[in-house]
Amino acid sequence: MSISIIGAGAFGTALAISLARTGVPVTLWARDADQANDMQTRRENIARLPGVTFPNSVTVTSDISSALADTLLLAVPMQKMRALLTNTPELNGRLLVACCKGVELDTQLGPVGVIRDCDPLATPAILTGPSFAADIARGLPTALTLAIDDDTLGQSLQQALTTPNLRIYRTRDTIGAELGGALKNVMAIACGAAIGAKLGESARAALMTRGYAEMQRMAQALGAQPDTLAGLSGFGDLTLTCTSDQSRNYRFGLSLGRGEAFDPSITVEGAATARAVRARAKHMHIDMPITDAVVGLIAGKLQIAQAMEMLLSRPPKEE
Repeated sequence: MSISIIGAGAFGTALAISLARTGVPVTLWARDADQANDMQTRRENIARLPGVTFPNSVTVTSDISSALADTLLLAVPMQKMRALLTNTPELNGRLLVACCKGVELDTQLGPVGVIRDCDPLATPAILTGPSFAADIARGLPTALTLAIDDDTLGQSLQQALTTPNLRIYRTRDTIGAELGGALKNVMAIACGAAIGAKLGESARAALMTRGYAEMQRMAQALGAQPDTLAGLSGFGDLTLTCTSDQSRNYRFGLSLGRGEAFDPSITVEGAATARAVRARAKHMHIDMPITDAVVGLIAGKLQIAQAMEMLLSRPPKEE
């Protein structure tokens, strides 16, 4: 099974490096020709993953026709996936594995939903879970969830994506997998804001726990299996993202809590996802108070003290 990575950001580059270390040829596609040429020449992604050398079996290109393979891993930001699929007809009708996390702002669809909407003939899947690009690229052990409807194809894909440091678990619950990866980003912003405002570790633990309850409510209302969010794509990713400075969403939350500006060039998927999830939750009458608070903080309509008062003053209830 030939594999290409569409998108040469940090995560796409890390996946290419990890897969190529097995000796399998991997093509990494970058939209910008100058960037592709620089990476192919230097054998390194200076901008996103400095210090990690590409294995010999990685080829970097900006020619999409040279990047077509049996399996295409789409490693682009969630809010840019639709544009990629719409403007790149060469990808149509193929096995497309989303490697991003989030909910599309305009449609409230997850990565698999966007693939299905843009390309009904494609076979969609999603690769998600607790993973930082730097860890994968450095060969550190990581485990991810692969979600795909076709279990027979899923077994083949699972085997193809497994590397000595990358263990893949398989599920058919694409809804649960994509929602776990998306919703945990919102909770990471909340946790970062709490720590940034010096509200303490106990506050973070409470936000993670009640945030997980929100994730379960939304996911189950949309048809996900409860066990999926208890696995890598939900609980596992939530734990990692809410506790590490490597998480962009967590760092964004830290800046909110500290009242500091955040680098606008850094993609924070949880910011758009929070707004999209809140809109869908309101429409479906799902109670998501932490998500509401995060949206208020991002919009500047709430201060940290107001957000905490709003959460703490809610009526008592059973857990």
